[in-house]
Amino acid sequence: MRKTLSDDEVLSFSEKIFRNFVDNFEIEPLQKIHIFISIAKFKEVQTELFISHFLKNGIQIYLPKIVNDEIIAVAFDENTEMEVNSWGIAEPVSDEDAGVRDFDYIITPLLYCDPHGNRVGFGKGYYDGFFAKISGECKKVGVGFYSPNEVVEDLNPHDIPLDYLVTPAEVLSFNGLL
Repeated sequence: MRKTLSDDEVLSFSEKIFRNFVDNFEIEPLQKIHIFISIAKFKEVQTELFISHFLKNGIQIYLPKIVNDEIIAVAFDENTEMEVNSWGIAEPVSDEDAGVRDFDYIITPLLYCDPHGNRVGFGKGYYDGFFAKISGECKKVGVGFYSPNEVVEDLNPHDIPLDYLVTPAEVLSFNGLL
């Protein structure tokens, strides 16, 4: 379904997702937020809106980078040197893991999220491995264009559900809090 979206629809939906995020979560200076860089060819939620807002508001930003088949968190600011990796994904040049495990939020890409917070990504398990290493207090927030309706049945024992899903129309909580 995402592949059928026009660039204008992706931008419009991304703006609504961004607005739902800032309207529903307490974002404060010095908080630590881990966020992905969008891949335009996959029509992902445009996270540039989030990153720009975080930079302007003193939020500590961390970006994912795959090193030795695992996600590490690299500190990001407007001076961070970026490069495009072999998958066509922009990521920091640095391989230095910031060592942060107590993020306030992890904003996560997804293909689909079911009504229980089970996330479907691209099948590599990178985010589940990353989630397993962070503080249980961290809020795992998926961003996607569609509300969940079908249950993901082929769960893996290593899968870790999201706490929230933000869509253009709503914010869903899978842990009873918001």
